[in-house]
Amino acid sequence: METANSAGFELKGGHPALDLVNTLDNRFRKHGCVELLGEYADLLRFARQTKLLSARHASLLAGAANGGAAGRGVATQALESARELREAAAAALYAAVDGRAPAAAAIRILERHFLRASRHRRLRWNQSAKRSSTPAGASWVWERSETELALPAWMLAHAVSDLMTSTILGRLRACGSETCRWLFLDTSKNHTRRWCDMKICGNRMKARRLHARRQGHAS
Repeated sequence: METANSAGFELKGGHPALDLVNTLDNRFRKHGCVELLGEYADLLRFARQTKLLSARHASLLAGAANGGAAGRGVATQALESARELREAAAAALYAAVDGRAPAAAAIRILERHFLRASRHRRLRWNQSAKRSSTPAGASWVWERSETELALPAWMLAHAVSDLMTSTILGRLRACGSETCRWLFLDTSKNHTRRWCDMKICGNRMKARRLHARRQGHAS
């Protein structure tokens, strides 16, 4: 497996849970996939880019991760947890795309991640300020999250849970490129989107079909 570090992630999924699955690039390529979450710093960049973390909060977590051997150890565990979550989500979501029931083992792993993340949230009442049009109400917040290095993994677990228990899962698609197969939500008007990115995978497949036709005519 290759690892790759880049300045930014290609967010084509339309949901953080799908973008997470897509961080193992070229998942179905014969000569190996590419790991985009190579280290904890990549996980923080991903959480920032998907707007799960603010820049300030990501910076605080980066500082905690670099605060000695203990911090680095916890950061490594958080990264491994995020990857395990990703692969269990991938197993379930690709099964759904292919019209199969996910393996029971993948569901149990997801359940464990979902329950673990839920234990770190608490309900907070938000009182409406005077002369404010915003009504009072409750919201879920992450408890003691400032320097909890596992926070990105918990947030991603919540995102995966949110997607898998939503009706929008019916729009789940996989890119038509056999080596890519990135996941995305089809929000097109006629629900006919085939590619994660028409300019990349779509044009590449068109070029391959054109080349095949030309080869056929030549023979």
